Amino acid sequence: KDNEIYTLLDNTELKNLVVSKTILHPGQCTTGHKHKGQEEVYFFIKGKGEMQIDDQKFKVTEGDIVCVNDGEFHRVYNTTDVGLLFICVFEGDRSH
Repeated sequence: KDNEIYTLLDNTELKNLVVSKTILHPGQCTTGHKHKGQEEVYFFIKGKGEMQIDDQKFKVTEGDIVCVNDGEFHRVYNTTDVGLLFICVFEGDRSH
């Protein structure tokens, strides 16, 4: 998936995990979502931005790891003028 908000590439080889690479374009944010029965881990590789989990918003940068619990709303914001690269890992199928 490649559009004005982000470039997204999911793995196609694993059967039980989705490992997804996202480049969030400058000044953009993900739509935000939550999913029942699915935890998610975000690994921030390059860039800076903010992440929202439920009502809490906090800064993220290279090297940060953020765990999202089952059912928590989450969204990523790129607050800079360069791409924000992160990897997401979650079990099951993509529902978002």
